[in-house]
Amino acid sequence: MVEGIGASSGIAMGKAFVIPTWEWDFPDKLIDVADLAFEFERLYDGIRTSKDEIVHMKQEFVTVLGEEQTSIFDAHLAILEDPVFMSEVQGIMQRQYKAAEVAVKEAIEKFVNMFDLLDDQYMKERALDIKDVGNRLLKHLLGALEETLPPKDQPYIVVAKELIPSQMVHLDINQALGLVTMLGGKTSHVAIMARAMGLPYVLGVEGKLNIAIQNGDFLIIDGDEGRVFVNPSEELIEQYKIRKSIWQKMREKLQTLADIPTQTKDGVAFQLAANISSVKELDQALRNGAAGVGLFRTEFLYMDRDSLPEEEEQFVVYKQVAEQLEGKHVVIRTLDIGGDKSLDYFALPEEDNPSLGYRAIRITLDRTDLFKTQLRAILRASHYGNIKILYPMISSIEELDKANQLLEEAKQELRLERIPFHPKIEVGIMIEVPAAVIIADLLAPKVDFFSIGTNDLVQYVLAVDRMNEQVAHLYDPFHPAVLRMLKRTVEAAKAENLQISVCGEMAGDIRALPIWLGLGISDLSMSVMSILRVKNSLLQSQYSESAAIWEEVQRCSSGKAVVDVLNQYLHQDVLAK
Repeated sequence: MVEGIGASSGIAMGKAFVIPTWEWDFPDKLIDVADLAFEFERLYDGIRTSKDEIVHMKQEFVTVLGEEQTSIFDAHLAILEDPVFMSEVQGIMQRQYKAAEVAVKEAIEKFVNMFDLLDDQYMKERALDIKDVGNRLLKHLLGALEETLPPKDQPYIVVAKELIPSQMVHLDINQALGLVTMLGGKTSHVAIMARAMGLPYVLGVEGKLNIAIQNGDFLIIDGDEGRVFVNPSEELIEQYKIRKSIWQKMREKLQTLADIPTQTKDGVAFQLAANISSVKELDQALRNGAAGVGLFRTEFLYMDRDSLPEEEEQFVVYKQVAEQLEGKHVVIRTLDIGGDKSLDYFALPEEDNPSLGYRAIRITLDRTDLFKTQLRAILRASHYGNIKILYPMISSIEELDKANQLLEEAKQELRLERIPFHPKIEVGIMIEVPAAVIIADLLAPKVDFFSIGTNDLVQYVLAVDRMNEQVAHLYDPFHPAVLRMLKRTVEAAKAENLQISVCGEMAGDIRALPIWLGLGISDLSMSVMSILRVKNSLLQSQYSESAAIWEEVQRCSSGKAVVDVLNQYLHQDVLAK
C-alpha cells in the first residue's frame, strides 16, 4: 500500500493499464540552409494537422464533459497559435539550422523547465499542457502515429507517470475504472476531468512504490483516502468489495436525503450550500439539495483563456446562476488570484512567498479597472436573483472602505446608465487572515456577513504553506489556535447580530460538526459532493450533545487531542446507526 493524494473520490478495483512515458530519441542533426523553406513547410503542416486533431477531440469529448470543461482543448489550440512559442521554434530553426522536430523538442523543454522552476503549482500543471501539445506536434513531424491505447474489451485502471488531457479522450467511460499517476496536482486539468467523469483518482505516488506497477497488476485505489494497493491479498480485495458496495449503497441512500429539511435531531436548522467554480457544477449541487451557493469562485472565469473576461460575459454567467437558483442565495467572491492561482495573460511579480504577497483584494484594489468591471457585472446580475458580494483576504478597515467605495462608484455609474440592480445588495468579507480575526469587532459593523475561509486561515495562523509537501504534516485545522480564532470571529459577529458562515474544507468535514453546533454556526458551504454526507451526519446529531463536546474540545491542548475527542463522537454515532 502507498499513500498518495486523493484527487477524485471513490473506490476502484481492477487490472492496471500502464501508459508508457513518451520519450523521443532522434539525432540533433543540422540541415542545409537551402532546406529551411522545406522544414518550415513541414512545421506548418504539422501544426495544421495537430489543430485539426484537437478540434476533433473536443467535438468527441463534449458529450462527456460539456462545453465548459472542453475549453481545455481551446487552451491547447491557443498554444499552437501562441506567437512566443512559435517564435522560439522558428528562431532555433533559423539561427541554428536545426530540423523542425529538433526545434520543437528544444522549445518544449525550454518552456516546461521554465514553468517547473516557478514556485506556483498552477503554472507547473500548465507545463503539462505544453508537453501535450508539443508531443502531438512531434508525432506528426516524425510520423510516429502509433499510440498505446487502452483495451476496448475489459475494464482497467490507468497508471502513468503523468497524464495529459488528450490522453483522457481515449478512455472509454464504460471501461475506465480509475486513475493513478506518479505526478500531478489536484487543480490540474486531468484532475478536473476525472472528477467530472466520476473516476476515482490518486496522484503523487512517485518514489513511494517499491516496484513499478506493471500491465495486468491488480490494483485497488481509494480516491477518498489517497491510497493505492498493488496486487493485494484476497482478504483485502474482499474487504474493499464490501467497502465499495457499502459506498455505492450509501451514495444511493444519501441521494434520498436531498429534499429532506436539514436539521439536527433536536430541531436546529442548518443551511448547507455549495462551493462552485462553474455553472456546470450547479445542476449537481441542486440535485444534492444545496440551499444555495455559499462560494462562487469567480477566478475560474478568468482562467484557460488569453484575455480578461468582459463585463457582459461575466454578467451572463452570474445572471444564469442567479436565475437557476430561483431565489436561493449565491455568494459571489470577487477575483481571488495570486498565491497558487495565476493567469497566463496577467503578469504577476515573482515573489519568494506569493501566499503572503500580491494577491486577491490587494490586486483588485490596485487594478480598479478590473475590479469595477467585475462589480458592475455582479450588480447587474443582482437584479435577477439573490446575489451577495464577498471580498477575499481583507486584513484592514482601509481595504474594506476602499472596496466599498469602488462598489458605490459602480452603483452610481449604473444609475446614470439606467441599468437596474439591487441597491441594497449584501456585502461580506472572507475571514481568512489573522488580522481580520483580531479586528473582527471593527469590521463587523461595516458588512452584512462574515464567511470564514478555513483553508487560508489555517495556513496563516500556523505559518504553514498548504502547497508545500515538506510541511504538509503541520497543516492542522483542529489546532487549538485555529479553534480559538474561530471562536473569536463568531463572538464578534454575534455582538453585531451578523450572519456568519464557513466555506473552507472544514465545512465539509463531518468531524467538525460539533464545533459548528457548539459555536452556533448553522450556515456551511462545501464541495458539491460533500453536501449529502454532511447532511446525513447532521440529521443524526443533537445540539445538546454537540455543545458538551465543544466544551471538551476547548480544553484540549493539541490538534490530535481534539481529533481524538471528535472521532470518539463519530464512532458512537456510527454505532447508533
